[in-house]
Amino acid sequence: MNTLNLNVLVLAYIGDSVYEIYVRKYLIDKGFSNVDDLQKESIKFVSAKSQASFLYKMIDDDFLLESEKSIYHRARNYKSNRHPKNTDIVTYKVATGLEAIIGDHFLNDDNDRINEIMNYILGSDK
Repeated sequence: MNTLNLNVLVLAYIGDSVYEIYVRKYLIDKGFSNVDDLQKESIKFVSAKSQASFLYKMIDDDFLLESEKSIYHRARNYKSNRHPKNTDIVTYKVATGLEAIIGDHFLNDDNDRINEIMNYILGSDK
């Protein structure tokens, strides 16, 4: 699928869902079975602040592919004044970039790269 013409927020929209499924499965696999505990633990991964932190680490570690950096830049530079009340616009846009990268891979059926990215992120919890 040619995702270059898709609005980057559409990529982030689907990427957010994929990301959340990986996190939820990871936490259940770790043995969390209480919904309140699952919710509390998931915040360590799904908050905009956490997602931005993971993306910055990927950049610092030179983990991202050039195509992923391009998607991140599209998301970061997308003109939008909307963001959650509990985070600043820069953090939100960086987190949106991570979700957009995952969404792009999902729409292109690149599950291997999604697995690599999510293993990188979830592995940081060990």
